[in-house]
Amino acid sequence: MLEPAIESFFSERKEAWLKKNVKSSMGDFQVKELTQTCEQQFTLHEWLPNAAKRAGQISMASHPCTFSHPSARKNKNGYVSSVLVNIDRLEDGFLKTGNVAVATDALGNAAALDVYKFLTLIMADGNTLLSHIQQDTELAKSLLTIKSTSYQELKTGFLAIAEMSAENITSSKIKQVYFPVGDNAEGSDYHQLSLLTNSGMVYQLRSRLDKLRFSDEAKSLREKKRKNELSEQGYSEIYGLTTIGYGGTKPQNISVLNNQNGGKAHLLSSLPPSIEKRDVHFPKSDFFVESFKKYEYANIFQALHKLFQSDHNNINIRNARDRYLQDIMDLLIEKMWAVRAVSQTQFNKESSSLSSHQRTWLHNDHEKDRASSEQWLNQLVQEISRWISRSYEKVLAKKAITLGEEERLLFANIAEKNREFLK
Repeated sequence: MLEPAIESFFSERKEAWLKKNVKSSMGDFQVKELTQTCEQQFTLHEWLPNAAKRAGQISMASHPCTFSHPSARKNKNGYVSSVLVNIDRLEDGFLKTGNVAVATDALGNAAALDVYKFLTLIMADGNTLLSHIQQDTELAKSLLTIKSTSYQELKTGFLAIAEMSAENITSSKIKQVYFPVGDNAEGSDYHQLSLLTNSGMVYQLRSRLDKLRFSDEAKSLREKKRKNELSEQGYSEIYGLTTIGYGGTKPQNISVLNNQNGGKAHLLSSLPPSIEKRDVHFPKSDFFVESFKKYEYANIFQALHKLFQSDHNNINIRNARDRYLQDIMDLLIEKMWAVRAVSQTQFNKESSSLSSHQRTWLHNDHEKDRASSEQWLNQLVQEISRWISRSYEKVLAKKAITLGEEERLLFANIAEKNREFLK
């Protein structure tokens, strides 16, 4: 009794053959005659010898040359050698041919693709039929033992699909690198490296991406999101995909896997990461120099300058002056919180020359230090008053009036009033 996978294969072949040859205009006798012909054609005694002869028209390959160039298969030297990599898996963390389990591809005469499909059928034990033939298992012997042709002849014919040629033949159409080796001063010794595509990995990637994007489960979860319904399970979206086509209108000329996927494969985005523009930088040496731009506070100091020039000194003038100074403090405190928010990610101890009191003030790691001592805060209050004086002179330049001890005490007093907000 044949394996279920083999029986299913022949049933599909017969159905396809009848569909192609039986016409609606035919009579019952003609249909019956064609059915008998079909049954005869697909018996093991008829089909196996024919398939064994055609197996050599297909070459199994892990890296088909036709993905580099559709016409790379044949040149004046003959057919390009089939590359069928079979190496041991190595747990080294790299995504490479030897570390992945993907389907083996094939290329050659499209008319012999049925032989490839036959030999890659999965048997009940999980191995391919080709593997059984290679190992001379009882299954292979029982299948290939027929009256018309010997077992050895059939085996030899079918194994031609995975046979490596004794002579290495390449093509100028394959992307190649000639890499110099040895100490030859003339540079005449080279390794010829052919950069070939592992089509099994290419279409395994497509299969996984399509499952993520178009599976029934993913569609159901997207629908729930659209309707704003609760779901305990999430789903993934892959952005920036590009679809590449191989073979144009004839994907079968490239390879079997390419034909099965309609010649379309997906490419993940390989663009470098975009650099996010930082609006806030953690200072390296001085908060007051590096964290403020002149335009951020210029209008406040210009308004304050008008009050300093005023000939009047009443409660309204003093209140307006204090409001402007408080606006400067509010701006400073707002900038302080913004810098603290990035302190964990941007602070670099090796390159920082920030003073100890500014580091205690600005870095979130020093929160306990800020609470346990106020020595740093005393230094900071004095530094803020000096910064206000310098900034006023910087904004007004030659127009600035000379500030005395009274103004310095005023600036220190406004900073002292905001002492708790600076912690």
